[in-house]
Amino acid sequence: MDETVLGSWAKSFPPTSWGVSADRFVATQPHLSDFATPLLTIDSRATAHNVEVMAAWLTERGLQIAPHGKTTMAPKLWQQLLDGGAWGITLATAWQVQLARSFGFSRIILANELIDPVALAWLGAELADPDFGFLCWVDSVEAVELMRRGLSSAARPVDVAVELGSTGGRTGARSVEQALAVAAAVEAAPELRLAGVAGYEGSYGNDRTDGSVGAVQHFLDRLVAVHDAIQWDVRPIVTAGGSAFFDLVADTFAPLVDRATVILRSGAFQVHDDGFYDAVTPMPQLKAAMHGWARVISRPEASLAILDGGKRDFPYDLGLPAARFGRVERINDQHSYLRLTGEAPAVGDVLRLGLSHPCTAFDKWRAIPMIEDASAEDPLVTDVVLTYF
Repeated sequence: MDETVLGSWAKSFPPTSWGVSADRFVATQPHLSDFATPLLTIDSRATAHNVEVMAAWLTERGLQIAPHGKTTMAPKLWQQLLDGGAWGITLATAWQVQLARSFGFSRIILANELIDPVALAWLGAELADPDFGFLCWVDSVEAVELMRRGLSSAARPVDVAVELGSTGGRTGARSVEQALAVAAAVEAAPELRLAGVAGYEGSYGNDRTDGSVGAVQHFLDRLVAVHDAIQWDVRPIVTAGGSAFFDLVADTFAPLVDRATVILRSGAFQVHDDGFYDAVTPMPQLKAAMHGWARVISRPEASLAILDGGKRDFPYDLGLPAARFGRVERINDQHSYLRLTGEAPAVGDVLRLGLSHPCTAFDKWRAIPMIEDASAEDPLVTDVVLTYF
């Protein structure tokens, strides 16, 4: 990745970087001021802090983590997670798994059903590598049959986890009884191996109100019931835990730690944010490691500043960018409307923006400068992170 040659495709990178490999460009010690706006940056100190904090929290509880790689789709950041003790990487689509394999990642959870025949044929052949550890979900007898058909020539059986869901959720068997029927179908399929149970509690709550917490807890209790009802031939994997309720998952699954491998799948903690996850995380010591930078290009009214970054640059699905001079009240494709309160920036000033939801921040950038400290006057760029969406 460090040998990738930068060019005009790298949004907001200086023209002096074009035609130069990423590592050679970083060796010139560029600073934030060398880049154009709008810009997304990653704070290296904050990501290192967040990975260290999560690793210590997991170790205290005897838990593992396979962080969700779709958050950043950045192999360099995935490697930081593994170096920090992560059990593996979680991904959401077969293509993402293929990408991870092309970069040499060897232990992958696909947190999804896998019934596409093209993807199954690829997986069956890829399993010829004995060092490749793979686990995916299955939530119906019909899916079991489709998997069997697509894996008829597989090098070895595919590990699957029975996925439990609930009414109104996403995928997953809707009852404990249905989940157990799926488990029985898997056990009867020579192309598959029953390796665990799985679920995603984030479908049942998006805040810390009593109603959301109660719904999440009820779901997790049912997931434990599925685990307890199966006679395991292997040490099972029990996995849940997005970035909002991983504390509830840890507490609920604590009695299973001695007889199962409990794996969380939180991904957003690595870069965190200044919005949605900052409000709901059970780990307040996490630091926002992603920031937007935008320039004031117009002051058409006394209380209004127009910035040069918008929907094409910054996330907006779980909250608009935040700025200290006022409130971003709306954004267009390439502009943000900052309603000013009190002190006002001048035309030409560059503002640091707090962002919400890393999953929809990274997908807008193919190359992201990693800076040493976002709070510095003119931060040093220490690395370039490439994304693959």
